[in-house]
Amino acid sequence: MPHRSTPVTAPPPTRDDDAVPGSHGLKQRHLSMIALGGVIGAGLFVGSGSAIAAAGPSVVVAYTVSGLLVMLVMRMLGEMSAAYPSSGSFSAHAERAIGPWAGFTAGWSFWVLLCTAVGLEGIGAAKIVTGWLPGTPEWAWVALFMVVFCATNLAAVRSFGEFEFWFAALKVGAIGLFLVLGVLAVAGVLPGTDSPGASNLTDFLPHGGQGLVIGLLASVFAYGGLETVTIAAAESEDPVRGVAGAVRTAMWRIALFYVGSMAVVVTLVPWDSPEVVAKGPYVAALDHLGIPGAGQVMNVVVLVALLSAMNANVYGSSRIAHSLVRRGHGPGALARVSGGVPRTAVLTSCFFGFGCVVLSYWRPDDVFPWLLNMIGGVILVVWIFIAVSQLLLRRRLVRESPERLVVRMWAFPYLTWLALAGMAAVLVLMAREPDTRVQLYYTGGMTAVLAAVGRARQRRRTDRAGGAPART
Repeated sequence: MPHRSTPVTAPPPTRDDDAVPGSHGLKQRHLSMIALGGVIGAGLFVGSGSAIAAAGPSVVVAYTVSGLLVMLVMRMLGEMSAAYPSSGSFSAHAERAIGPWAGFTAGWSFWVLLCTAVGLEGIGAAKIVTGWLPGTPEWAWVALFMVVFCATNLAAVRSFGEFEFWFAALKVGAIGLFLVLGVLAVAGVLPGTDSPGASNLTDFLPHGGQGLVIGLLASVFAYGGLETVTIAAAESEDPVRGVAGAVRTAMWRIALFYVGSMAVVVTLVPWDSPEVVAKGPYVAALDHLGIPGAGQVMNVVVLVALLSAMNANVYGSSRIAHSLVRRGHGPGALARVSGGVPRTAVLTSCFFGFGCVVLSYWRPDDVFPWLLNMIGGVILVVWIFIAVSQLLLRRRLVRESPERLVVRMWAFPYLTWLALAGMAAVLVLMAREPDTRVQLYYTGGMTAVLAAVGRARQRRRTDRAGGAPART
């Protein structure tokens, strides 16, 4: 749908030279649906149950607060990505604003996160299928999914776009129908159901502030994946328009799909119902309404969400890796492009993802949990790099290229600083909780190692060049 905005009075900025050569196959409809469906991730369907169990009805507050933080992050990222379209997205922006070591750290930590997520999503999808087909081995389904999405991403980028277009369309349709049925049930006008009124909302903070904190932390990490649209935009016909449209609609998408659906769930179903965690909040809500077969239909939608996330993460990890190598931050073999696709980067990302699956079977008690803890706080690291980069680049853009500011961060610099304060608060909350504290330590260790390697590489490049590296 069209959006009112200040018209672009200058030619759109060119793509950075880290984009995949000869690959601009994503159409505007692909980007629009990727942006829309990207909000509806596996974290919403799978992870929200634990948030409800911890926070009770106050989970709506948790998702609202974290959603506001995510909207600020997306606005900052959108400002930079519209000004400097790049397959490296925030990694390229961090390098431009802070230095090569920052781009190296943000990029490779996110690559590890995406590749690991590919394996986790494959395992989750396989569990659903084996529930329908008991006796079939999980590893075989994971292998099948990996082969399918590896092949999809080895083909032209349009293949990825088409898969995500239809995946997103199904997810959006399912959530839309769920919201319509839920609102009708809450209003008491859905045939065969009685309105629960506010009976399920009376115990708003069942576990006090501590429960709200746990729900808040769970909701923060459910929003991961929104960054993919800024990566994909660099391979579109009109990257500036794609990024601008995605960012400007982020507010209502988050409010409707996340906050709205959580409000419907906790109104319809008691927060302490065992089914909320066992079956997932959406399946539990539909079963509560007594709609025949609705729970199984929602399981299909959850499967689609997991497969969509796999597809998107294979794509995103390969493009991040390709961008890093094009900027001199990795082995040159990953930069090879054939048919407009960085096929070596795709294969490497899929290999790493399947390796995570192997670890889950081979070392489920030590190595695999260590890997999961290591990526636990990566999204916060990325958000911090985004905020700091935007603070620095905004002033440079105003001074040197004001025509590139097609998307502007609201109330700059105050809301940027407020977002950074919010991220610091989340880090403090993570440090207070035993489970997330371990993730914070492991993620901090990985980030420190990558930063040290990045700085060492930067010093070597500076020494070879005989001076400070230029920031483009």
